[in-house]
Amino acid sequence: MSILQAIRIFLFYLLLGTSSLLWCTLSFFIAPFLSFRARYRFINVYWCRFALVLVRVFLNIRVNVTGAENIPAQPCVILSNHQSTWETFFLSAYFQPLSQVLKRELLYVPFFGWAMAMLRPIAIDRDNPKAALKQVATEGDKLLKDGVWVLIFPEGTRVPFGKIGKFSRGGTALAVNANLPVLPIAHNAGKYWPKEGWGKRAGTIEVVIGEPMYAEGTGPRAIAALNDRAAAWNEQTQRDLGSLPAHAPDDAQPVT
Repeated sequence: MSILQAIRIFLFYLLLGTSSLLWCTLSFFIAPFLSFRARYRFINVYWCRFALVLVRVFLNIRVNVTGAENIPAQPCVILSNHQSTWETFFLSAYFQPLSQVLKRELLYVPFFGWAMAMLRPIAIDRDNPKAALKQVATEGDKLLKDGVWVLIFPEGTRVPFGKIGKFSRGGTALAVNANLPVLPIAHNAGKYWPKEGWGKRAGTIEVVIGEPMYAEGTGPRAIAALNDRAAAWNEQTQRDLGSLPAHAPDDAQPVT
């Protein structure tokens, strides 16, 4: 990494952190008096768009979206692979209002967590998976009925570029029980914004939005089948993007 690139990354994080603190503090005093949709735009959309501007200006990371025409009019469950922090910024601004699953502990962070708490997140206790799954089902269903997109990262955590994690069925179960489709999304953000470290690479992140996927029937088998279809689509799309080897017997093999 060149000295110039290191300086640009340092300035990016400095401005990102400073803006986050200022914006969350301001939101804490203004957002409670706004309707939920206006509150979401004020807290999340405006700041996330600002963050993406910083990404473009200081890191020279841009984005190209394919398949925007596939987005349904009615909010549903979004299933996306998870490689970096970038997609949380992007998806939170692109789909609105949007709720996502996050660690409950994040809500205790002064100002940042308090602002996030006003956006109706699904804050789970990761140490209690059974209770977390039930919470996602209950709160997610209510959010969908209220016209809120629900973002699920079925891999459960960030996965390094070149690898793919096992898809959990929580997202497809939520969609099937709500009689709604899942909207599959694949991207290669980890190529430019790695999971580990502060280093970044200039380039264009490719985001592919697939056609909505509906379950064929109801019940556990339909949920499992839909989850398998979504996972297979994401895997193949990542291969098409060059994020995974064209042919690999083991999905956990890194790109060579």
